[in-house]
Amino acid sequence: MRTEQENIQIAQLLFPEVKESVEDIFKRYPKRNLNEEQLVLRFAPSPTGFLHIGNVYTSLVGYLLSKRSNGMFLLRIEDTDKEREVENGISAIVNGLKGFGIHFDEGMKNELESEGEYGPYIQSQRIDIYKVFARDLVSKGKAYLCFATPEELEEIREKQTSMKVRTGYYGEFAKWRNASFDEVMKNLNSGKPFVIRLYSNGNIENKINSVDLIKGGVTVSENDMDAVLLKSDGLPTYHFAHPIDDTLMGISFVTRGEEWFASQSLHMEIFKVLYFKQLQYAHISPLMKMDEGGKRKLSKRKDPEAAVSFYLENGFPIEGVKEYLLNIANSNFSDWRIQNPEKGIVEFDLKLEKFNKAGALFDITKLNDVCKEYISRLSAKQVYEYALEWAREYDSRLFEKLTNHKDYSIEILNIEREGEKIRKDIVKWSDVPYQMELFFDDMYKDMKKESLDMSLDLQKDILNEYLDTFYMGDSAPEWFGKIKEIGIKNGFCADYKEYEKSPKKYKGKIGDVAMVIRVAITGRKQTPDLYQVIQVMGENRIRERIKEYINSL
Repeated sequence: MRTEQENIQIAQLLFPEVKESVEDIFKRYPKRNLNEEQLVLRFAPSPTGFLHIGNVYTSLVGYLLSKRSNGMFLLRIEDTDKEREVENGISAIVNGLKGFGIHFDEGMKNELESEGEYGPYIQSQRIDIYKVFARDLVSKGKAYLCFATPEELEEIREKQTSMKVRTGYYGEFAKWRNASFDEVMKNLNSGKPFVIRLYSNGNIENKINSVDLIKGGVTVSENDMDAVLLKSDGLPTYHFAHPIDDTLMGISFVTRGEEWFASQSLHMEIFKVLYFKQLQYAHISPLMKMDEGGKRKLSKRKDPEAAVSFYLENGFPIEGVKEYLLNIANSNFSDWRIQNPEKGIVEFDLKLEKFNKAGALFDITKLNDVCKEYISRLSAKQVYEYALEWAREYDSRLFEKLTNHKDYSIEILNIEREGEKIRKDIVKWSDVPYQMELFFDDMYKDMKKESLDMSLDLQKDILNEYLDTFYMGDSAPEWFGKIKEIGIKNGFCADYKEYEKSPKKYKGKIGDVAMVIRVAITGRKQTPDLYQVIQVMGENRIRERIKEYINSL
């Protein structure tokens, strides 16, 4: 065992450039001027270039909890894994979340800019801070230098496997744990690469009881692993960096992914050796998906809906996606939304203890339903504005139509958007072209048309009689009354129950007559309310469409 003086000497040799003390660092990061109810939460991703919908889910939680408490939400970048880092990765995170209406009060704005008084907000720019705490731990014998090579670590793992014991660097397998001062100095002076490890005093046989803000009461074994704190390149591991950063930045509690739960006892020990107040954790279970009868994690490799880009490119309404995520976070959200249709989601009282502990099931079909409902609550003008904004980047043809025919487009989008029966056929903004192409002749010309299983002569008779009686000033009942008369004259049944009793007596139902008119005008069997479609299209276009259809028969 090394003496206290030897440990101090090693620490001074390791960090000759470090002039500040732990106390000095805390003076640089004073306690925030907030009350206890005001939460300070953070989102701390790595700039790997791929923004997962799970990142939106996790950051949305922190954003809403901090906003509801009138607190602070900050973005800190954990960039210590340089191999996975991509160019402009920070901007991708900021812009991706901004697209979902998630903004930060403090932290990184892009690769170079940040705002706030508790920075730097990039871990690789905080190395001077980590060195102060690392030097302090080494000088106190709570951390030590480890010169084990990758080959030696592999030998230890193989030995442990053959002995059928836990793998890892701990206890008797931690060769450098109690190395002599002379041995440490010999390797240090020779320039041999090293890492700095925690000197764990834990016993895996001992249990720790704690409270997870999502899981509730949990029991974990004490940590006995001598985990790496500083890597050979001088960068900290997540294990070492996050207790320091979260403490200095005044974080209220840590929201993070379920995958970190296994490391909780290690992190608790690091908080303890640093003499920090232990922060509580809220471990958010991953988004899950049904696959071949079982549940698995939503995968960026297998599932296109895992990528945030999927939602932006397809034009899912961002508020609808957020409402769906809140519904799988707290199942009572849907009831709250029904009771509070006009309120913003920030007013929803999100409860961590109500989260699904086993992992929320992400269902694209249910997401579509939520988005339909959301869009159905919007006015035609709002739908127009959202669709225009999406089309600006993703659909130049639609953008041209919406820009040059604003009033006509709003009329189209207003069909079945007022009254008791609201249309719910738009799931995402990329569905809008399908709704619009009926109404623009050049788009209609390129459209694939549907056909009817009815004699051509009968269709011609119906359409010619419709043209003879067609009058744009008719009310909906008057318009349908004329269709009914045409149907009866041509052998169709006006009474559904009567038709069901004796179908062979008739050529069909009145609905079949309306279907001929629908297909002639729109080229489709399913459309919004036909009377409203006609009112928007106008008389000239209606007559031209029907004549063209008759000529095509």
